[in-house]
Amino acid sequence: MTDILPAEVDERLERLAAAALWADVDDAPLVVRRLADPPPERTWTVLATPGREGVVFTSIGADGSGHVDLIAVDPAARGRGIGRALVGAAEEWMRAYGATEARFAGNPPCYAWPGIDVRYTPAACLAESLGYERYRVAWNMTADLPARYDEAEHEADLAKLAAAGVTVAAAPTGEREAVVAFVREQWNDKWAWEAEQATGLHYAYRDGAYRDGAYRDGAYRDGEILGFAAWGARPLWFGPMGTAEAARGLGVGRVLLRRCLADQAAAGQTSAQIGWVGPLRFYSRAVGARTERVFWLYRRALD
Repeated sequence: MTDILPAEVDERLERLAAAALWADVDDAPLVVRRLADPPPERTWTVLATPGREGVVFTSIGADGSGHVDLIAVDPAARGRGIGRALVGAAEEWMRAYGATEARFAGNPPCYAWPGIDVRYTPAACLAESLGYERYRVAWNMTADLPARYDEAEHEADLAKLAAAGVTVAAAPTGEREAVVAFVREQWNDKWAWEAEQATGLHYAYRDGAYRDGAYRDGAYRDGEILGFAAWGARPLWFGPMGTAEAARGLGVGRVLLRRCLADQAAAGQTSAQIGWVGPLRFYSRAVGARTERVFWLYRRALD
């Protein structure tokens, strides 16, 4: 039986993740660091073999479910049952915290991937051999950087926003309280956390000084925030993004998306993952994004 013990997050685990996750070599170490700095209310742990041949990050979701957030086994150590032992240890930890279901699925707002990338065949085989059922499919889109889009359409969007008295701006770290409050009010705490933690955050607002409580009775007043877009909350990825219902149709989303992707290009990225995508057509038309990564989400009841 392979020993699995609580572990400290260090450079050895970052190197292990990079070695094991061949499709995510560049951002695997960044994801390890992100998972090690979740919202303060999250219950989570890291378990690893004494020699760091394998590691699993696991956590408890807001609904009480247990999550395998990341699992990595050194390619040189595969075939020795380490992956199976890691999952078993993670499940034992989940049970100790009252979880009745275990999932190979992202645990927003601080997650590595939506589920198991279908290209990681051994991980999918491991989940299925342990009795996990595939219950959902998620996908990412990829946008090449610098983003490709119709310049005339973009200028038309900017003109439409100007005519409507809407301004777009960046919200620097430490100056995001109003935008984060807007995201929390309009969507949820998970997106609000991502907006606060993001590397870059852009928003649109009606001209005028922002006033707390300006959104009342289903209408926006001067100075109210209308939409936001973020990148880097999940390292190197774009999202989340949202436009208030009362402001839809103005092109707010396209403009904010393109501003974020311009930031990512300036940071040296040659492509951006748009995570956990819903509206395929929007991203395809707005920046020429293509569907590329597919994830299988798995779950099973814990005995």
